[in-house]
Amino acid sequence: MFQLLYCLLLASGVLLCNAAPTEKHGGSDIKCPLMVKILDAVKGTPAGSVPLKVSQRAADGGWTQIANGVTDATGEIHNLITEEQFPAGVYRVEFDTKAYWKNEGSTPFHEVADVVFEAHAEGHRHYTLALLLSPYSYTTTAVVTDAHQ
Repeated sequence: MFQLLYCLLLASGVLLCNAAPTEKHGGSDIKCPLMVKILDAVKGTPAGSVPLKVSQRAADGGWTQIANGVTDATGEIHNLITEEQFPAGVYRVEFDTKAYWKNEGSTPFHEVADVVFEAHAEGHRHYTLALLLSPYSYTTTAVVTDAHQ
């Protein structure tokens, strides 16, 4: 049963990455190196008003916050950071899941959902992070594309 639920959550995350309309921002994703999409798995709708922070790992191993934002009604954030703010390195996106679930009237288990990844390991890329969210679990997936295609 657990494996079936896990596969369903993972498939939902992949579908989430590919299902959102792109006409909203046209070709600007080439200039937008990092985009976020969040789906509320309980309601089956986009998760709007989720606060998040983007940090880059510093040479000393600490984290430096470089951006923050809140998802819109479509559960997305576009133009979160610029190319200049996004050189090769290790990044962390911290989703404030507790704030979201408290606003929904639920008591969540997790305070935050963190996604840590290395960017530009093989040349310039565009990163779409998807988060499938419930009060007691979350699943993430990423779509990484060559920004120059």
